[in-house]
Amino acid sequence: METVGVIGAGQMGAGIAQVAAQSGYRVLLSDREIALAERGKAGIAKRLGSAVEKGKATAADVEAALARIETVGDYAAFGDAIIVVEAATEREEIKRAIFAEVGAKMGGDAILATNTSSIPITRLAQAAPSAERFMGVHFFNPVPVMRPIELIRGLATSDEVVTRVEAFAKKLGKDVVHANDAPGFIVNRVLLPMLNEAIFALGEGVANVRDIDTAVSLGLNHPMGPLTLADFIGLDTCLEITRVLYSGTGDPKFRPAPLLVKYVEAGWLGRKTNRGFYDYSGTEPVPTR
Repeated sequence: METVGVIGAGQMGAGIAQVAAQSGYRVLLSDREIALAERGKAGIAKRLGSAVEKGKATAADVEAALARIETVGDYAAFGDAIIVVEAATEREEIKRAIFAEVGAKMGGDAILATNTSSIPITRLAQAAPSAERFMGVHFFNPVPVMRPIELIRGLATSDEVVTRVEAFAKKLGKDVVHANDAPGFIVNRVLLPMLNEAIFALGEGVANVRDIDTAVSLGLNHPMGPLTLADFIGLDTCLEITRVLYSGTGDPKFRPAPLLVKYVEAGWLGRKTNRGFYDYSGTEPVPTR
């Protein structure tokens, strides 16, 4: 059984670990503390248990998938992994530190992949153990549900590695798209300016939270409004990606909305803090503006 390493047991990392385990891989799930990795696995168990209740999975399949996920507190066991997927927070300095540490434990043929949603792959590759065996694999949230995956090669990424990662992605049941190493890649290059503009509109008093979300959702046939989606993604993550787009292109159209900056500074990060453009502390989300 081939082994996949996943670094970061939050929403994205746990989702990647889940689909990898369900696809037959042995998964090593790590975080900065083993308690966080165990919490991530517990969340996977809860989601899979819900799938059994809804008749979307069998108890036997769920038990087998969970048995293939091992939580670890360090990277010592990662020498067996054919690919290690980093899914830590969207901060370049944190990712670089992780690459240096895990790179010392990886096998000589293993691939290191980053789930960054915006940071240039060629720049991150400088901190990887091998630039030839490093590339971007941008999953979408929630990972078990969303089918696309953006594959982004750096300047030095080898053709062989691209082929191997594409085969890995397809085994996970993902629809592969290839993006050049440009700020934001494909989806976030298009999405974040829309979310940012919705926040500009809110800050400038064009409309309130509910009306902006309703107008965009119904008018553009989107499953949720832009402010709801921003809360779901995390306002800190939205701000980080927007800043990467702004600094990477120098184009003022990507400048972060002042209200987005203010909310992040206040610690109002969306669903994960129970407050963003909506208050999530009750049974139903309530707009905060």
